[in-house]
Amino acid sequence: MMSSTPTIPPGAPIRVLIADDQDMVRTGFRFFLDAQPDITVVAEATDGEEAVALARKVRPDVCLLDIRMPKLDGLEATRMLAGPNVADPMRVVVVTTFDLDEYVYGALRGGACGFLLKDSGPTLLAEAVRAAATGDSLVSPSVTVRLLRHLTTPQATVPPPPARLPEPLTDRELAVVRLVAVGRTNAEIAAELHVSLSTVKTHLSSVQLKLVARNRVEIAAWAWQSGHAQHGGPGQNSARP
Repeated sequence: MMSSTPTIPPGAPIRVLIADDQDMVRTGFRFFLDAQPDITVVAEATDGEEAVALARKVRPDVCLLDIRMPKLDGLEATRMLAGPNVADPMRVVVVTTFDLDEYVYGALRGGACGFLLKDSGPTLLAEAVRAAATGDSLVSPSVTVRLLRHLTTPQATVPPPPARLPEPLTDRELAVVRLVAVGRTNAEIAAELHVSLSTVKTHLSSVQLKLVARNRVEIAAWAWQSGHAQHGGPGQNSARP
């Protein structure tokens, strides 16, 4: 099941909910995000239960959730707001201090469209919000390639879509998939393949349907496990560190 992309009226700011149990973190995030011309913070929560309740009430465009919070941790809150069984999933970006593989996998399996380390800096935070709001995703560069390579190992916990496809991918769809597998965003894929952003999104929608993939992480898993990510292809040797 594909996650829905929120419809933001043209010219309207991206509405953000921040959930973190540390006052200084929430204040810092709010200060920076409210300073952006296209982003506004509409709600803050100090624990996971409050985050879920506020998100369902306010319906922000993007939820920024910490992992280690009282009452309900960020991973469970993510599953409740964006999980595969949620009828109208929201866009969630998990922001944490802890660069632990189990947190990354748990967040992405739970439906998060982004995973960001708190020390990634304010610029990347704003990029992650904008990416989530437009239906794209952003994972901290420091964990992206490690995450995707790990998906090829036997202990990987994200199941790959079927290797044999009822309808094969086209050459252009495979080119898009290879770039997804090395952590490229939609905008970067468009630039490398010299196509429009809408064309990339069209290809990704088609790929998701063919692979029965819920998100781009499962697309990447299929690419690595089927060997396509290791083939030539545009941008293949220029993965971000």
